Amino acid sequence: MSSSDKSKAKLSQWDALMLESLNAYGWSKEELLRRIHAGELPQDESKFKFDYKLLTASASSDPAVFEEAVYNGYQIKFSTLRGISSWLLLALGEEAELSLEPGQESVSAKLTVEERDRLASTLSYGWVIHGEHTGAADEKSAYRVEPLNRL
Repeated sequence: MSSSDKSKAKLSQWDALMLESLNAYGWSKEELLRRIHAGELPQDESKFKFDYKLLTASASSDPAVFEEAVYNGYQIKFSTLRGISSWLLLALGEEAELSLEPGQESVSAKLTVEERDRLASTLSYGWVIHGEHTGAADEKSAYRVEPLNRL
């Protein structure tokens, strides 16, 4: 982990997922923050059924951290397999494959170099991304995310 990652704003996995789902509306960062703080958010009709009032409350409890997360990115405090899969779908539009077989738990997805780097900077400590990029930077290659240490 680089020193810049240590200073990144930390969000709960659920807050990160809600934030990524709102990014799909294409609002500017300023408009997104205004809507979150004002509680002027849509009803979520997705499979996630997000209650954005929780995001408004979280943003209000530590506005500086939340603003930092919106403007400069964030790191998830604690990532889970299903959470990583959901994040890939919401943030990158990438359907991931989950492997839940004991001792082989992982999330697999095809990503560009930029997407892989964004995922790497967002994951909580304790996860590793396997796979080498082949082809041009904007082409997708297969990657696998798994726990750093298995119990």
